Order: sequence, then structure tokens, then C-alpha cells
Amino acid sequence: MLTNIGIPGLVLILVIALIIFGPKKLPELGKAVGQTLKEFKSSTREITNDVMEEFEDDKPKSKSKK
Repeated sequence: MLTNIGIPGLVLILVIALIIFGPKKLPELGKAVGQTLKEFKSSTREITNDVMEEFEDDKPKSKSKK
């Protein structure tokens, strides 16, 4: 859905955000969005690692035949 925005669409969104929030608030909003995405990515990675560990623990252990 968002892949079809393109450069002109992004510029339009940034101009509208600049008009609505002003030049002083825009960096603060960008920083907040960045921190939120960083926390989301970290949480997602942590959940994925937990699921993979559980999957590895539940795997039947194969016995090696010699």
C-alpha cells in the first residue's frame, strides 16, 4: 500500500506536516517516531528469538547411529 506513494507523495506529506506542526515541532515528532520504530523492531526481534528458541527446544532430538 505505501510502496506506491513515490517521491512526489512523500514531499507532499512532508510539506503538509510542516504546515500543520511547524518547523519547531517537526524534529521532535521525527525523533518520537524513530524511537517508536526502534522499540517496535527490538520487541519484534525479541519475540522472534523466543519463538525460535521454543521451536528448537521442541524439536525431537535425532539419535546419531554409529
